[in-house]
Amino acid sequence: MTYSKTHPVVKPPKSKNLPLSLAVSFIIILFLLIFQDNATVIPILGFHGVINNKNSVIQLEQGKMHYPQKDLEKFLEYLLINDYWFLSSHDLYEILSNQNHRHSDFFVKKKPIMISFDDGYRTVYTNLLPILKRLEKKYGKKIKVVLFINPGTLYKKGSVNSTNLSCQELREGLQQGFYDIQSHGLNHKNLTRLSNKNLIKELLESQNELRKCTHDLDPQQKVASHFAYPYGAYNERVQKYVSKYYLSGYLYNNKILNRNFLKNQYEIPRLSVSRQESVKTLIEKFDTTFDEKSIFDQKVNQEKIKTEE
Repeated sequence: MTYSKTHPVVKPPKSKNLPLSLAVSFIIILFLLIFQDNATVIPILGFHGVINNKNSVIQLEQGKMHYPQKDLEKFLEYLLINDYWFLSSHDLYEILSNQNHRHSDFFVKKKPIMISFDDGYRTVYTNLLPILKRLEKKYGKKIKVVLFINPGTLYKKGSVNSTNLSCQELREGLQQGFYDIQSHGLNHKNLTRLSNKNLIKELLESQNELRKCTHDLDPQQKVASHFAYPYGAYNERVQKYVSKYYLSGYLYNNKILNRNFLKNQYEIPRLSVSRQESVKTLIEKFDTTFDEKSIFDQKVNQEKIKTEE
C-alpha cells in the first residue's frame, strides 16, 4: 500500500516592512524633487562651425557638424527669452566644486546652459559674433560661448585659404566679453594614441600658446584652464595628464550633465550638435516642456513690452 502525504500550502508571511520601505522611498524621491535646484541638470551643447545657410555646406564629412546661422540665432534667442544663464567654463567649475556660494542665489530662478564651439573655425568670428552682438543690442543681455581652441591650427599671416580663427579674432571676442577661450589640444590629435612626451606637448603647449595670445586680457589666467578632449577620445592615462595642467575635462558623448551622478570633473558630458537638427529638436534635447509655438508667442510679447516702454 502506498501512502501519499499531502502537505499544507504555507503562505509566506506578509512583510510588515513593505509599506514602511515604500513610504521611505516616496519621501526620498519627494525630497530630491523639492530640493534639487535648477543647476542639477545642466545641458552643455557642442557646436563646431557656423554656416551662412543650409545650402552653404562644406564638402567634407566634418561639414555635417556645422550649424546654420539662421537656426542658431533662433535657438539662442529662445534661450535669452526664457532667461537661460550662459555658463562659462569657470562658472561650471565653481558649481561642480561648490567653491562659490554666491551662485546658489541664481539656481532657483536661472536655468544654466553652456554653449561651446570646438576647433576654432573662423565662422565663429564671421557668422557667430554678429549674432551675439545683435542679440545683446536687442535684449540687453550678453551671451557667452566657450571656445575650445587648437592654437596650433590658428590662422597665421601668410597662411593660404585658412578656415581657422586668428589670434587677433580670438582677442576681439574675448575683450568684448563674448568668448571664453579654453584648450582643445595643440593640433587636435587623438591623445590616446600619443606617447607620454607628445601628450604633454599637446596639453602644455596648447595652454602656453593660448595664454600668450591673450596674456594682457586675462590677468587671472582663466584662459586655457579647462580642456575638451579632441574627438572625445580619452582614457585613464590621458585623464591623469590632463589633470596636471587643467581644472576640468569635457567629453563629446551626447549625454547631458547631471551633477548628482557626475563622479569625475574630467568626464563632463556634452551634447553633440549636427546641422541636420532643427531648432525644435535641439531644444527638446534638454527641455521636455518645450512648445514650438512658444518661440513665436514669446517674441511677440517681447516686442509689445519694448513698444510700450
